[in-house]
Amino acid sequence: MTPEKEAQIRNKLTHLRTEHGDLDLAIQALESRPGGNALPIQRMKKKKLLLKDEIERLENELFPDIIA
Repeated sequence: MTPEKEAQIRNKLTHLRTEHGDLDLAIQALESRPGGNALPIQRMKKKKLLLKDEIERLENELFPDIIA
């Protein structure tokens, strides 16, 4: 992997982790409200899971499991 490609992946990972954390905070805030609407929370949780999957995919690209 080229250094440029690695830098791009690391930048993308930083962005995705930040977005994942922001969604977590937003979900917590919405869940703490009494009588809140569950639909936006479900959508945010789904987005959060998609972000987690993308983070894991990129991490595996940076640090592949090498079985010797």
